[in-house]
Amino acid sequence: MLDYQAPLRDMQFILEELADLERIGELPGCEDASPDLVSAVLEEAGKFAAGVLAPLNPVGDRQGCRLEGERVVTPEGWQAAYDRFREAGWIGLSLPPEHGGQGLPKLVSTPVWEMWFSANMAFAMLPQLNVGQTEALMIAASEAQKATWLDKIVSGEWAATMNLTEPQAGSDLAATRMRAEPEPEPEPEPEPDGAYRLFGQKIFISYGEHELTPNIVHLVLARLPDAPPGVKGLSLFLVPKYLLDERGEPGPRNDIRCIAIEHKMGIHGSPTCTLSYGDDGGALGYLVGEPHQGLATMFVMMNEARFNVGIQGVALGERAYQAALAYARERVQGRDIVSGEVGLPILAHPDVKRMLVSMRARLMAMRGLLYSAAGWFDLARHHPEAEAADKYRRYVDLLMPVAKGWCTEVGNDLCDEAIQVFGGMGFVEETGVAQLFRDARVITIYEGTTGIQANDLLGRKILREDAATLRELIADIRQTAGRLDGHEHLGDLAQPLHDLATLLDESADWLLAHKADTAELYAGAVPLLHLLGIACGAWQMARLALAAEARRAAGDGDPDYLTGLSELARFYLTTQAPQAHSHAHTLRYAGAVLSRFSEKGL
Repeated sequence: MLDYQAPLRDMQFILEELADLERIGELPGCEDASPDLVSAVLEEAGKFAAGVLAPLNPVGDRQGCRLEGERVVTPEGWQAAYDRFREAGWIGLSLPPEHGGQGLPKLVSTPVWEMWFSANMAFAMLPQLNVGQTEALMIAASEAQKATWLDKIVSGEWAATMNLTEPQAGSDLAATRMRAEPEPEPEPEPEPDGAYRLFGQKIFISYGEHELTPNIVHLVLARLPDAPPGVKGLSLFLVPKYLLDERGEPGPRNDIRCIAIEHKMGIHGSPTCTLSYGDDGGALGYLVGEPHQGLATMFVMMNEARFNVGIQGVALGERAYQAALAYARERVQGRDIVSGEVGLPILAHPDVKRMLVSMRARLMAMRGLLYSAAGWFDLARHHPEAEAADKYRRYVDLLMPVAKGWCTEVGNDLCDEAIQVFGGMGFVEETGVAQLFRDARVITIYEGTTGIQANDLLGRKILREDAATLRELIADIRQTAGRLDGHEHLGDLAQPLHDLATLLDESADWLLAHKADTAELYAGAVPLLHLLGIACGAWQMARLALAAEARRAAGDGDPDYLTGLSELARFYLTTQAPQAHSHAHTLRYAGAVLSRFSEKGL
């Protein structure tokens, strides 16, 4: 079994220095997020992750889930762990206090979710869905619906799901066929109005069926009889596994059946279900929000999920890095290439050290970007000045595809590199690192593939507003580069960061100049995403180095740790940042070749 130790020192440094926890704690509604409270929350979460969830991770991988009739059986230990997780109040950490949550900022919950995903991603996928569903219902549900459902969802007493995909409608939700027909007879309280019968099938539903909770609340996209075609005809329905009785407790079983679970490459402990609605008269559901506006509401849940999948990238990368580092310190192999000494651990080999330093540098770059983005979420929601709140909202919108797409791609790379550090033992299941690689492979796919994220970045986030928000971001990157100019210890980092800002500016100019060349532009969308991800990672690493040097100069903290952060930034800017130039080149030139390339040549 791979041990896990929450990287609390790294987490707290980034929270304080890059994401500006103190500033977030001063926002209206965020005052409870004091440094002492946050430190206590992280410490307790780290203990739970390492002591309860991590030991179950290989159990879930080995046992998986099984379907017995229509009943899904989860791995041993799942029920007890979920009960402890729920009773500790972890699900409601950042959810509304009026429904039983603790109302802490997203910035505080983000490192906690990193721990859950690092320790046991298959398990953590279950409570993650409650968070996203709460956000969606808070925006679109009626007051009666909120009163009926939200307290149980926020507490985790009832589980939640998101139902989008159908056999013929994967990422193309316009092809959705699930239909909702008005219920002819009004239902008894608590939902007397807006009742519908749903018919159809949904696939790839994480935790769509299980017995870990006494009820499961599904949010389902479906079409009303008068729905216009395409995504503008999708409405959102709340469909419980069990209908509620007069006391608001689970009563008769709804017309929903789990007819299959997927046999997957990884995340075996998370049941991925095919759900059939309406085989016996129709599954009773309740309209959430306005008719035909379901996709807009569901996007709230999807954005929450996409951000959390980005967190999965850094989480699995962290677990893989910890495993690789521990192995490299213990495994004795080969001869030192300088001294010829034998009996040294493989960490002494330059290439192994290169891989480990590269892994840690990319981890810190991702963590810096994701935690900063979590702070922007809080600023967008709570900042008292509308102009400032709007800026951070636009930053979140712009970089959501990067947070999801780039961080998951890098997370996959880190798990792959960890296997390389292990060598042949990494290819052997009992070492545990292979599970991380298998689990990580899906994160670039679900909640929108990397290509879909890249198309969103290019079309909806950059071209639609003529790169206005991107230019603001570039200006912030230049401002950080300016702080490096002439710096006594970090001056050599200034030019690489200036170069990246210029590269982004020139790429934006090229995109806008070629707006009409649609095929060429979208052929380069993924390179564009990687370009922006690497540049934002460099920006965060430069900020990290500046903060570390400031602390070191003030005599505040472990000088070896702080020097190590500065050197990590230097390594990133000298080895990772140059890759952005190749992505920029591909963006400009690959599309023209692809547009001419005949499919007959494949």
